[in-house]
Amino acid sequence: MDHPLLDLINARIAAAEADGAFDDLAGAGKPLARSDDPANEIFNRIMRESGAVPEVVRLKSELAQLRADLRGEADRSKRRTMMAGIATLETRLGLALDAHRARG
Repeated sequence: MDHPLLDLINARIAAAEADGAFDDLAGAGKPLARSDDPANEIFNRIMRESGAVPEVVRLKSELAQLRADLRGEADRSKRRTMMAGIATLETRLGLALDAHRARG
């Protein structure tokens, strides 16, 4: 069974095409860029264009920063808090890496 709005969608596309809405689009007449992951290409493009970072990369960056901060911290109670934060981030990173391996 077709979606109930399919006829309306097709009519709107046809009308836009007739009005020239698709003329002179950027990249018109050029081949599509090669993709290593065509099934997720739109998702990946949106992530790139919005500056989003995969969770694994973000966690590694946070962990590196916290470790650098720890090296420069002399206060024992702050160091203890930072080490607890490092342990938490390491656990989250391990879980994220496991999830990433399971997907790919």
